[in-house]
Formats: sequence, structure tokens, C-alpha cells
Amino acid sequence: MVFGRSRNVEEPPVPVVPWADAWEFSLTDEERPVTLQRKRPVLGIRAVRVPHGSGAQRVNAPCAFLPPQDAADQLRLYEDAEGHRPLCSVDDPEEADGVRHYRVRDGQGEVVGTVRRVPPLKHAVKATWRIEQPGHPEIVSSAEWATGGVTEMVQKGAGKFLLGAVQAVADMGAEGGDQSAKSRALEWKAGGELVLTSDADRRFLVRAAWLDRRLPFAYALLRAC
Repeated sequence: MVFGRSRNVEEPPVPVVPWADAWEFSLTDEERPVTLQRKRPVLGIRAVRVPHGSGAQRVNAPCAFLPPQDAADQLRLYEDAEGHRPLCSVDDPEEADGVRHYRVRDGQGEVVGTVRRVPPLKHAVKATWRIEQPGHPEIVSSAEWATGGVTEMVQKGAGKFLLGAVQAVADMGAEGGDQSAKSRALEWKAGGELVLTSDADRRFLVRAAWLDRRLPFAYALLRAC
């Protein structure tokens, strides 16, 4: 027996897991995270990945695959790494009253829902996002203000001082807006029900079983582009 030599331990392949069962996911190329035995993460192809396994065997297993980074259309996902089985795609935006509507389609081209970008000063200080799934109340993030928003407060006499204070609070971390990644976690609710939480658009936790995972996947794609 020879001592003092490092051994290459062959690790099992990372499985592809069902996308519909994703309760936690990130859009990343990190396949195997850092552990006590692994000083650097092992990278794979960029994909929607979910935690799988435990301890030293924990991996970020893919459940949906992005197109190659040089592909013309980045707003689509596939069920396989080769891109033979479309999972979902995002249409070009349609704009109405400043709100951008992004329809999300399944692999057969049928609409499964819509992601909306609401402009600043309509419902919030900064631009925010909403998700609509047919048959359920609209999903709204905690980055939004109460009905009426900042504009209504100013019209009722809050004035520039309050508007400035509100803007400062928003700058401290309303993740749903278009600001830096220092944002705090968001809660997304539909009719008072907690549906989703997100952390700076990097880590998502699904809270409602009825949520079609393709919709938060689409939101993550839009925020990453």
C-alpha cells in the first residue's frame, strides 16, 4: 500500500430530476457545491437546478436546461441537455400603459401564464414584477406598495420629503425592482396565500403546490437576461 498519494474518487453522475417537482431552485452552472473534501465547486452546463441528496453527496441537479449562451433566443428552456424537448418559452413583450406583458408558453406553444413588469410610480417606487397563472389570483411580490402606491401618497399631501424617504427605503432592498443584487428576500402572495419566496433573484422557494414551476422559471430567465 502506498501512502501520501491522493486518490481520484469517481463521483456518481448528477441525475436530471423532474421539473414539476422543483420546490427549491436556482439558475446556475454550479453542479457540485464546496464541501470539506471539495475545495472548489464543480461546474456543469447552465441550467435550472435543484438541491438533491445530502451531505457530501449533495448536488445541484438540473431539471431544465438553457440554450447555448450564443443562441439567438435565450428565453426558453428544455427538458434535456441536447435541446430536443422544449419545456417552455417566453414571448417578446407586449406593452400596455407602460406595463410589459411576457406570455409564457409550454413546449407545445400553449400559454400557461404571464409575467408582468410594472413600471415605477405605478404601484411602487421602482419597477416590480407580477406573475399570473390562469385560475388563480395574481401573484404579487412584497416589493410592491399598498394599492395606490407612492403617487397617491404624494397627491394626498405627503410631499417631496416623504417621497424621498420612500425612495431611500426602496433603495435599501426591494428585490422586485431593477436594482443591485444586495436585495432582501421577497415573499410572493396570491390573494393572501404565500406562493413563492425569492432571494435576490438567485434562489427561489416554491410554497404552493399549485404553482406552475414554468412561471417562476420564466421570471428567473427574464431577470437573468
